[in-house]
Amino acid sequence: MTSARPAPPGLADGARRVLLANWTGSSTVPSPGLYPHQWSWDSAFIAIGSRHISPRRAQRELETLLAAQWGDGRIPHIVFNPAVPPTAYFPGPGFWRSTTAGAAAGAPRHVETSGIVQPPVHALACLLVHRADPRSSARHGFLARVHPQLAAWHRYLGRARDLGGGGLVSVVHPWEPGMDNSPCWDAPLARVEPVPPGTFHRADLDHGAASDRPTDLDYGRYVRLAADYRDGGYADGGRADGGAGSAFLVEDPGVNALLIASEHALAEIAALVGADASVHRRWAAHLTAALVDRLWDPAAGLFRCRDLRGGGLIPELSAAGLLPLLVPGLPREIAAALVRTACGPHFGLGHTVRLVPSYDLRGRAFDPARYWRGPAWFNVNWLLERGLRLHGEPERADALRAAALETAVASGFAEYVDPYTGEARGTRDFGWTAALALDLAVAADQAP
Repeated sequence: MTSARPAPPGLADGARRVLLANWTGSSTVPSPGLYPHQWSWDSAFIAIGSRHISPRRAQRELETLLAAQWGDGRIPHIVFNPAVPPTAYFPGPGFWRSTTAGAAAGAPRHVETSGIVQPPVHALACLLVHRADPRSSARHGFLARVHPQLAAWHRYLGRARDLGGGGLVSVVHPWEPGMDNSPCWDAPLARVEPVPPGTFHRADLDHGAASDRPTDLDYGRYVRLAADYRDGGYADGGRADGGAGSAFLVEDPGVNALLIASEHALAEIAALVGADASVHRRWAAHLTAALVDRLWDPAAGLFRCRDLRGGGLIPELSAAGLLPLLVPGLPREIAAALVRTACGPHFGLGHTVRLVPSYDLRGRAFDPARYWRGPAWFNVNWLLERGLRLHGEPERADALRAAALETAVASGFAEYVDPYTGEARGTRDFGWTAALALDLAVAADQAP
């Protein structure tokens, strides 16, 4: 057995510098230039790391996000900062028009948000933040305040987003699973008529290389889907078997795996605040069974996305299909198959690459530089490191942790990296990269 390696020198100081620089006073931006507002799952990951700097600040990070929750329970994927110029990010508050277009769904009146969601990692983040300083958490009533909000968030997903009728959560836009331009979305997006390219301005290209970002065609389709959803009042009506609804309708294994992990966390939170934990455990078990039944592909050795409009499982191999390693109670043979796939030729962990790429290394659309079409992302690898430990693979987890820490420092806490070379891609001083590197560094330094 190999011993865990300590974090690289200077990593903790560098991560703290990034998180302090990106802090606005109530939340943390992923990147002051490229992403100048508060993002949903970014804030969850950032809180997981910033709990090592200040548990109270991590609590505030999550409370700020939850303060923008809609009446129907959804947590929007962006909370807009009114101090940021409207042209700094597209699509901005003037596009989403949440306070008017989202009124029927209970959008808050005091703040502008987007209308779509992101993966539900928040309950897990809240539990980890609580564990960082249980006394401070109890003194401020942190879990007692967030518990009903998290429960409402999960109810929204379970009730409004089971659009396939099989017990899993569906996403209605490629931005919702967080892997925006994944090759998994190529076929579903091909059904979407893009808006004309001259009708919007991409602020992201003011801060990043076009070769690292989604294409204009991608954006044209993203805008069309978001505008249609907005113009429908952000209603989730439309089942896959007919009726109105998004042209893009997918069951994603990563989203559902994170919901299961967070539902287990919510059960623990419920027990700590004196609420019924059994309802969360039962739903987590139900979701796990549905995930295996609907998305597991034994021949591929991973979970696939299901295209509810086109029918059937999407053939592309994505890192999202490995994220169910996070799920407690996953059948042992499935967990073992996921580890083999992660370390096999399609993802190469520990062999051809040190960090898991976002997409199949042998896939038809693999690109080591372009956003979610191949680069390695630090949040995905943090999640997989956790999953490897959960399912009895500590040596592989130690190696992945060491690779993530070394790459985070060498890349300047990059947004994402070339999986083969570790070359920085996207923006630098990225919020969740710094936060999750800090979390892994603390764990490495505490390891025996």
